[in-house]
Amino acid sequence: MDGPPENDVCSICHASFHIPCQANCTHWFCGSCILQVWDHGAALHPCKCPLCRREITLLVPGEASSRQHHMANVAEILQRIERYNRLYGERSNGLMQRMQDLPFLLKRLIRDIMDPQRTLPFVIRGRVYLALIVSAIYVLSPVDIIPEALLGIFGLLDDLIIVFICFLHVAALYRAVLLSRHGGS
Repeated sequence: MDGPPENDVCSICHASFHIPCQANCTHWFCGSCILQVWDHGAALHPCKCPLCRREITLLVPGEASSRQHHMANVAEILQRIERYNRLYGERSNGLMQRMQDLPFLLKRLIRDIMDPQRTLPFVIRGRVYLALIVSAIYVLSPVDIIPEALLGIFGLLDDLIIVFICFLHVAALYRAVLLSRHGGS
């Protein structure tokens, strides 16, 4: 599903979605509404989600918005969203921000990989598969940095760290794809 839930409304204007956009916190807003929140806040900083107060560093327009790109008002809002993403899309610097974005990015990535109608660059798709395969081989192999045989449950720690790093890497790759799609770069 590349749009807001059915029978849902924008939490800012409380009307049906016009140019729906999903923020990296997973909440949906009208494109013009979330841009107004940004306009009325500090112009040099990304806005915070009105629902969860997380910093919004990425706005992803719904598929229907992209199909209406020829309409003047829609094109203007989509250009402003691209500008927002160019300004703040790469601000996912902190580990906490990356961990919070992980479910959002992985869910969208899985949908993109599974949907034959979607195009994911071959190089990105290959890097995702390679990262997953290498981490799976490490986790399943008997060779470990911290051996399970000696330390029991604590020996699983290195496996969990490898899987976590793999997911962070895959999410960063996919974030770059979303930025190139919706950030105009």
